[in-house]
Amino acid sequence: MMKGNLLISSMIERAERFFPKKEVISRTSTGIQRFTYAEIGERTRKLASSLKEFGIEKGDKIATLAWNHHRHLELYFAIPSIGSVLHTINIRLSPEHIIYIINHAEDELIFVDEDVFPLIEAVHDKLRTVKAYIVMTDHELPSTNVPNVYSYEEWVQTGDKAFEFPKDIDETEEAGLCFTSATTGYPKGVIYTHRSTVLHSMGLAFTDTVGASESDTVMPVVPMFHVNAWGMPYVATWLGADQVMPGPRFTPKILAELIQDEKVTMTAGVPTIWLGLLKELEENSYRTDSLRAVVCGGSAAPLSMIKTFEQKYNVPFLHAYGMTETSPLATVSRLKSYQEDLPEEDRFNIRAKQGMLVPGLEMKVAGGQGEVRWDEEEMGELLLKGPWIADDYFKDDRGNETFIDGWLHTGDVCTVDEEGVIKIVDRTKDLIKSGGEWISSVDLENAIMSHEKVFEASVVAVPDAEWQERPVACVVLKDKAGNITKEELIEFLKPQFAKWWLPDDVIFMEEIPKTSVGKFLKRALRDKVKEHYESAY
Repeated sequence: MMKGNLLISSMIERAERFFPKKEVISRTSTGIQRFTYAEIGERTRKLASSLKEFGIEKGDKIATLAWNHHRHLELYFAIPSIGSVLHTINIRLSPEHIIYIINHAEDELIFVDEDVFPLIEAVHDKLRTVKAYIVMTDHELPSTNVPNVYSYEEWVQTGDKAFEFPKDIDETEEAGLCFTSATTGYPKGVIYTHRSTVLHSMGLAFTDTVGASESDTVMPVVPMFHVNAWGMPYVATWLGADQVMPGPRFTPKILAELIQDEKVTMTAGVPTIWLGLLKELEENSYRTDSLRAVVCGGSAAPLSMIKTFEQKYNVPFLHAYGMTETSPLATVSRLKSYQEDLPEEDRFNIRAKQGMLVPGLEMKVAGGQGEVRWDEEEMGELLLKGPWIADDYFKDDRGNETFIDGWLHTGDVCTVDEEGVIKIVDRTKDLIKSGGEWISSVDLENAIMSHEKVFEASVVAVPDAEWQERPVACVVLKDKAGNITKEELIEFLKPQFAKWWLPDDVIFMEEIPKTSVGKFLKRALRDKVKEHYESAY
């Protein structure tokens, strides 16, 4: 058999050749802009040639601080296609963490959106390796004291549209770098190779996973700085699907309008995004009949939310699971053919889980006595391996605690049913141990969020002298939902859980702290709960 070399440049080349008329619809600060793949390909080649002209070499790290738009998409291909490494930076990180990861990566250039540029202005004197800053804007360059600032559009205009992507790159060479969102300590970097990115994109195209297709109009709501927007821009470009980039500081209203106006068929994001969209759909009227899949990951989606999308809006909902270390796709929840005839409630209960392992990966679920039984009861930590699973952290010895004997120890506790379907019960650090028994904060959260008056809920443990730990629920009510008491909410939970699972208290809040990518931030929430009880005495 021929030895193929799996390179990211082959994806944009395929889009140019076979789908030159298909579109990238990009929302920027000045409105909607439209580009064909022929135009995106030409701009990408010009940008790549300008990078080479500047002196960028194979292996150099190039950072981006940007929203989801066409320029960021061009960087997704221009940087790795010349053998350099695309380093997407989470714009919501603290300045301390941004300084750390830029210096740790030893970034040579930073491509930055104009509205994010103040972040760079505040920290540029602490960045040790950066040689230049390229501002992405529809306007003139901002006035600044930062040295070596260039215009993105000028780099594109002066580049060579006939630039040929080099073919002397090996598929195992570095192509991308993402850092974890760091709930504790400094973020940890994960390197992606050309090979891992291409194989991960294949995984997204499988019919029994996400099933991305040329016929789709894909809108990645998950940020392009977060695990490469779950790989959606890569697979959409490769397959020639139209793409809708929602741009800077979008709102649920903007997302609903884009879905309606651009006839989006597939979109992806975390549960808090979809909770906000549902609220907008309930308050105003939009057409969503083009949607064939809402892909949800990052944390467990409430069963009630899945039901609302499917029963009220007739929008299929795909529950998925992954993490920065897994590129991220690891599991997708789809029914097997013979499960389609199950009662509706049983079908929903299966699809509310994280699903089955994507083909190409391996898994183990390790409990205290070895691998757990597939009985949906015994819990253990999920371990993964495969061609798009990381095997270490970037220049970081903390990998010794995570990558052991060829397996990624995810830190996620799960059960497996007899069909091989995984249900994430909790993070190892978030499980609540009460009287020697484990309580899943995730199960409690999803049950609470099924109440019609509840918008968001998160459950944390508080110390208890008798039981070691007890659960406390933190709840945000829907606007105009009216009041509900702690006692009413606990009464609502009683039929669903054993008595010792029920929260000892319910704290009503205006907002639950979230990570930079929209997940509940349990560490900050525990601090708020501690402050709540300290102030009460």
